[in-house]
Amino acid sequence: MTDQLTPAEELQLRAKNLLERYGVDVREEEAALGFEYEGALCSLRAVNLSPGLDVLALMCILAWDRPLKPQLHKRVAERNATLQFGTLTVVSREKEADVILRYTFPAAGLEDEPLATILLLTLSGASRARQGLLP
Repeated sequence: MTDQLTPAEELQLRAKNLLERYGVDVREEEAALGFEYEGALCSLRAVNLSPGLDVLALMCILAWDRPLKPQLHKRVAERNATLQFGTLTVVSREKEADVILRYTFPAAGLEDEPLATILLLTLSGASRARQGLLP
């Protein structure tokens, strides 16, 4: 058995270190990283899709247990139109819904500065999209 990290594990560790460098309190949860960013609950995981193709999959819950009304869908559509990175989705359950941002991007080969830039741009977009979704 080896203690060497896979390329995906190395990528996830780099992402963790970069987020922490910018003041994000990151905790390791099973095979992913968990953290809160400006009120959004986020999960980040590195996955190897094929040799040389490691991706980071980011998911942020922007709002939860919101009344499932046409207004919510309208707000989510407006925010989707302005997002640079990721897609917002309404996940409905009977009369309530959660709003989730998902973004998966190839990150193998990215140096630290470009990787940090794409992570922070995506998270700041999530933060802006979250505004107006909560009471």
